[in-house]
Amino acid sequence: MRLFDWFRGGRRPSPAAEPVGKTASLPGLKVPLAAVARSRVPKAAPVNPFLPARHPAGVAPAGASLAMDEQVVDSLGWTNGAYPNGQVGEGLYFLGYPYLAELAQRPEYRKISEIIATEMVRKWIRVTASGEEDKSERISAINAALDRFGVRDAFREIAEQDGFFGRAHLYVDLEGGDEPIEAQTSIGAGRDSASAAKVGKGKLKGFKTVEAVWCYPSGYNTTNPLAADWYKPALWYVQGRPVHATRLLTFVGREVPDLLKPAYSFGGLSMSQMAKPYVDNWLRTRASVADLISSFSTSGVKIDMAAMLTGGGDDSGDAFFRRIDLFTNLRDNRNTMVLNKAVGTEAAEEFFNVSTPLGTLDTLQAQTQEHMAAVSGVPLIKLLGISPAGLNASSEGEIRTFYDSIHSFQERFYGPHLRTVIDIVQLNEFGDVDPDIGYEFEPLWSMDAKEAAEVRDLEARTAQTYIDSGVLLPEDERKRIATAKDTPYQGLDLSIDVGPPGLSTEMPEPPEPGERPSLEAAE
Repeated sequence: MRLFDWFRGGRRPSPAAEPVGKTASLPGLKVPLAAVARSRVPKAAPVNPFLPARHPAGVAPAGASLAMDEQVVDSLGWTNGAYPNGQVGEGLYFLGYPYLAELAQRPEYRKISEIIATEMVRKWIRVTASGEEDKSERISAINAALDRFGVRDAFREIAEQDGFFGRAHLYVDLEGGDEPIEAQTSIGAGRDSASAAKVGKGKLKGFKTVEAVWCYPSGYNTTNPLAADWYKPALWYVQGRPVHATRLLTFVGREVPDLLKPAYSFGGLSMSQMAKPYVDNWLRTRASVADLISSFSTSGVKIDMAAMLTGGGDDSGDAFFRRIDLFTNLRDNRNTMVLNKAVGTEAAEEFFNVSTPLGTLDTLQAQTQEHMAAVSGVPLIKLLGISPAGLNASSEGEIRTFYDSIHSFQERFYGPHLRTVIDIVQLNEFGDVDPDIGYEFEPLWSMDAKEAAEVRDLEARTAQTYIDSGVLLPEDERKRIATAKDTPYQGLDLSIDVGPPGLSTEMPEPPEPGERPSLEAAE
């Protein structure tokens, strides 16, 4: 107390009184740092998506590596700042052949690739010939050879492997091709001088598909982007054996940019890797819905837990757990649960039930499942067996769009190498290649009987108009319908001369010399 205040008779002020009804604040909840550390979800370590792909031991010979890999990685060091950002969760890097092989066991991945591969060869091809010369015998021999060598089944396997791994190979097995030196020489593209020299008549032993994991690329150009062999391997190691690229035809359906080609072992994006985020969402949703259905209703009994747990003696806590076991054993609609009633100061047991609504789970689950069809482009009716609902709902439009995309994929994926295979078959069967021989993919969409009859009726009326106007002769139309594809008139006799309708095809006898023709004959 200051002296001036003492002379004034003042006193030290008393502390302010606490407001009536206000209690001291309780200490806040303290969370240890160790608990926070344990609650953190561990993050996946970043993966460099530009590192070369790894193959099993023995696929590449000892000391072999992707050409100029070190120089490429050193010169592209600026890419190191891009890969840690979110690419692990979405699979933005090559998953590796072992993991892709594991994914091929799941029906969600396998069915997508199998459906696409089956549709790619379901109608297969039609060997064609241009020009006026009849080459039906040569075409029949080519078709028989394609069936004998199992080309159709091999191309189906190629499409499946590309869907699983992003790359597939077709090995051209020729006599003498097993020799180490010979295996490294080119056999050409089918119509050049190298093919004529290497593929002789009767030299083809067959075709064999090889999975990407057993093929290691080597010998590609990384210095001149304007060169034809830019990032295109000229040689492949097949389980340690060097094979020229023309003998081991490479199929890649979805190529990646040049920077990522060494990381993908010069393959492409597999359909499994593209569908992985959507399949993961579906699997997680499916498991969550199943867990929610199994525990959507929670029941319990409110009891005095303190009294139960502090009963003392050897029976401490046992009564509490026995009460829980009894409730669980009798938790059924066919049983009867008896609860304790309040007596005196004894507390009563109280039953409660909490249920989770399940009204929209089917919609959420179906939407997650349908996303897998979106990324693959396969209609729901083919992938999942789900038909569109609603009045006049139809999947015809979606199926036709799917067939159009399959046809485009056939041309792009099969086209270049399929022509080479047909030319090699010609060299094996005839010793030469006919440049007028080609092929066409059969249309996947086919008309039903009613639609085909309507088309024939329209064609018949059009032909009648041309005949009446003198543009066509009847024999021209007879020849067309007799030789048309899938015609019902294949046995039509074209040797019969049919004139215009209503006119006699018999010519009158010429008159004798000096005799005037009669009017009846003139008519």
